[in-house]
Amino acid sequence: MNGKRIIIVTGGTLGDWALGVIQENDVLVGSDRGALYLIQHGYKPHISLGDFDSVTAEELSLIRSSSVSFIECDPIHKDLTDTEMAFNWALAEQPEQIILLGALGTRFDHSLANVHLLRKGTELGIACSIIDANNQIIVMNQTTRIERGRYSHISLLPLSLEVTGITLHGFAYPLHQATLQIGQSLGISNILNEPEGLIELQTGLLLVIQSKD
Repeated sequence: MNGKRIIIVTGGTLGDWALGVIQENDVLVGSDRGALYLIQHGYKPHISLGDFDSVTAEELSLIRSSSVSFIECDPIHKDLTDTEMAFNWALAEQPEQIILLGALGTRFDHSLANVHLLRKGTELGIACSIIDANNQIIVMNQTTRIERGRYSHISLLPLSLEVTGITLHGFAYPLHQATLQIGQSLGISNILNEPEGLIELQTGLLLVIQSKD
């Protein structure tokens, strides 16, 4: 599936905003209740997978019959979250890009675990992101260009113990060869002055969160 985008829709907070992310040729993956969201909005998931403990028996029957492929697992004897199962499936397809929708929500533990999933894709050279109504999140381990788009703020947080050699171009608050360590808030709430900015780094994993109020 080189050149393809895979959209994983999972069971966190979803809304009409998510429909605007989906494009015609995207490969759609439904994770647990995210599969129901896709089907209720007229989409046929390429694959639906999970333990489906958040849907009714009637909804599960609809998901099974409305998906091209369907994988159900035992909720007690599985080691991975539904979202990680879907993410691992997507990684194995070697797409150009993976986007997670519904990966953030009221369960902070699940939200944080889903953010950590982005590291897997980054290390394999696959562009991965989490998008919700107000945020876009990526993990970077090399120099990366960032488009301002619809976001007013951009925050940088280390995902490894430290990130070194951070230099920013096109930002309101510049950094030059800076080091960020876990527990520091120096990288919070920067602003892109230009339509596009450049983030350079030397070592480490950097969490980049673009937000709008």
